[in-house]
Amino acid sequence: MEYRRLGKSGLQVSALSFGSWLTFGNQISDKTADELMGIAYDAGVNFFDNAEGYAEGKSEIVMGKILKSQKWDRESFVVSSKVFFGAEHKGPNRMGLSRKHVIEACNAALSRLQVDYLDLYFCHRPDKQTPIEETVWAMNTLLQQGKILYWGTSEWSASEIMEAISVAKQYHLIGPTMEQPQYNLFERQKLENEYLHLFKEHGLGTTIWSPLASGLLSGKYSSGDVKDTRLALSGLEWLKDRVMATEKLKKVEALKKLAEKMNLPVAKLALAWCLKNPNVSTMILGASKPAQLKENLTVLEVVPLLTDKVMESIEKIMGTKPVLPPF
Repeated sequence: MEYRRLGKSGLQVSALSFGSWLTFGNQISDKTADELMGIAYDAGVNFFDNAEGYAEGKSEIVMGKILKSQKWDRESFVVSSKVFFGAEHKGPNRMGLSRKHVIEACNAALSRLQVDYLDLYFCHRPDKQTPIEETVWAMNTLLQQGKILYWGTSEWSASEIMEAISVAKQYHLIGPTMEQPQYNLFERQKLENEYLHLFKEHGLGTTIWSPLASGLLSGKYSSGDVKDTRLALSGLEWLKDRVMATEKLKKVEALKKLAEKMNLPVAKLALAWCLKNPNVSTMILGASKPAQLKENLTVLEVVPLLTDKVMESIEKIMGTKPVLPPF
């Protein structure tokens, strides 16, 4: 396993991490979840990603039971939660980024995950109803209490992150360390354009999610059939429509041919491409089957095969590179 610093912080995270979105407490059994986390940990994965909104809190309950039963040294792993969407019960003050919800959600996550502190705590989305100043102060309070070690954002705009950094500097508080954006061969704007100033000037770390574009870049949807996949889950029609766009499927087919020439599964080519970006601190893998996870955990071996020529071929196929401003 390779370990990378989380931005300019001193924290080292495994280049490959493991997340529970859509699987724990929903798509797979608790026994399978236990097996998957064991496989990841044994391979050197030290970061496990979660959120209050995943399976309405059930995902964190499942992960908490696993962490307790595995008896891993607390120093050997990094665990996260995210606040915004609420857990099982929705309603006023049970969602968003108010001081009340940020602090109560943290306490609830600690209870579900059965840990004394969260290594990483993310604002899962920006909250237009709450001043960023209030959220920064709430996060700083949790840091001072030792309930969280680092805080960050997920799917915030660069200007929103900059505002949080500015507030923290103004009041001598600790600002955001990391952002969790979607990043893959289809979604590149934030990481390759919008955040460049944040990487260069502020040392922002990233914990990227959906490196396979919800499975599209694994090639498994090429036939258009979503049976027995996460896209068949009730309530995910929005994701299915977004993933299954015809133009995207054509690009995946062309990418698959390039991967076959390199004797690689297309998924590993797509994952290795993400890891090539120096601004990726860690890439969150999801899995529902042990064999699938074991295969993807070997992707670091593929990164050296991505020569300049291969990267050019990928760009030609995808045509998704963001256009940078001229200045």
